[in-house]
Amino acid sequence: MTIDVDLKLDNRDTLHLKVCNVLREAIIKGQFKPGERLKQSDLAEKLGVSRMPIREALRKLESEGLITLVPHKGAIVKTIHLSDLQEVYTLRAQLEKMAFIQSAKLLTDTEITRLINLVHLMEDSEDVDEFVERNIEFHQLLLKHCHWERLNGFIDSLWNGLPQQTPHFITGQTATSNEEHQEIIKAIREKRFEHAGEILSHHILRTGESLIHSLKNERMK
Repeated sequence: MTIDVDLKLDNRDTLHLKVCNVLREAIIKGQFKPGERLKQSDLAEKLGVSRMPIREALRKLESEGLITLVPHKGAIVKTIHLSDLQEVYTLRAQLEKMAFIQSAKLLTDTEITRLINLVHLMEDSEDVDEFVERNIEFHQLLLKHCHWERLNGFIDSLWNGLPQQTPHFITGQTATSNEEHQEIIKAIREKRFEHAGEILSHHILRTGESLIHSLKNERMK
């Protein structure tokens, strides 16, 4: 297949993440089919990079459950079931709400100011990858003061991979997310923590539904 993307970056640490994002998107959108073998040499040639960032990206994609690394065969694309995505977002909506309500009352004025600044940075961002980075920080800060280690571990596992990258797949996701982020902050500043948790839960469920709808349309093309 042909992958048209500019991956020529100066920072090698950033490069393998960029490669990972491109390959993840191709897998999710079905450009790489379930059972298809991904050869490092072919990917390196098509993307114009060395094999090192390809290897690093494939290891990360395996940890996300998108591929399987098989000895002597390389990377094999796994089947992605939309029902799995529905499960992920339903669990996230409930678990992150629980963690947030525990954390919200302990957020400092400085941290709330940082949340506000992050939303402004996301609103001004013209780069999707930059938006994703700020969005991850925003959600992590919301849950910062949850001290239940098992709950935090469950949430971390659900965040691995795809949930971070939804702006790459959903049209208008950044604008809608920013509106919902503003509503969350407003409720926090008014100390309406249960209400803020409900908004956060709705935000996650809405994102999941939009993602599934987008992927269904993509697969029908």
